[in-house]
Amino acid sequence: MRLGRESSNVEDRRGIRFKGAGGIGLGTILLALVAAYFGADPTVILQQAQQGGQPQQQEGPYQESAAEAQSRQLVSQVLADTEDAWGQIFSSIGRTYEQPKLVLFNGAVESACGFAQAAVGPFYCPGDHQVYIDLSFYDELRSRFGASGDFAQAYVIAHEVGHHVQTLLGISDQAHAARSRAGEVESNAISVRMELQADCFAGIWAHNADQARNVLETGDIEEGLNAAAAIGDDRLQKQSQGYIAPESFTHGSSEQRVRWFKRGFEAGTIEACDTFGARSL
Repeated sequence: MRLGRESSNVEDRRGIRFKGAGGIGLGTILLALVAAYFGADPTVILQQAQQGGQPQQQEGPYQESAAEAQSRQLVSQVLADTEDAWGQIFSSIGRTYEQPKLVLFNGAVESACGFAQAAVGPFYCPGDHQVYIDLSFYDELRSRFGASGDFAQAYVIAHEVGHHVQTLLGISDQAHAARSRAGEVESNAISVRMELQADCFAGIWAHNADQARNVLETGDIEEGLNAAAAIGDDRLQKQSQGYIAPESFTHGSSEQRVRWFKRGFEAGTIEACDTFGARSL
């Protein structure tokens, strides 16, 4: 990827540690791998993470590795590029884009959605309009799921920014209201449509960024598609529990995630990403 400036909307909290914190682990919640990656509903996930008492905050210096420094610079550049892309898109529809903040943390973090440990993975909190990520997530994405490359990392940020776009457009409020009235299976189905739309919005960013700034290099899109496929519900369920239960999907299958990212990338328009109006996902 050929990226430019770094964003001024990055907050580094990696020097803040928490002692005596309760939390969730990958083995404590059904389909924890699904919950851990790309935060389906952080207001639910993080409430579970709060169980066990209020953590005590401690501050100290944080020494980042060379790899972490490289990832920090990349996510800052990707965030800046999403600011440019979505700023232009919102302007074209007569709206002003509100830039989200991105918070780097190490181990655990406090957000408006509650207390979270790194096990929840990257997530977007609609309560404070902030994206949260522990950069160690990229190590697991690469080593456990075989999704490597700078565009795979960029896809993670672009997906979470997609949730921010949903919040600004009022889609998130409508979906959460519908989920509150629905049963478990129907609620999961709504969540799938939310997540696939965020994938599609990530594709819109890639389309517009490349059209305006020529950021993509050979192999970048393949890296993004590989990352999207790696965290499909079917693959995660097969790995974590040995079988697939489609009615419990909350993010969509690998095929669906790839399809909607590609749709956003090929069309480059918000209208192309209407997962809620689509008869087939």
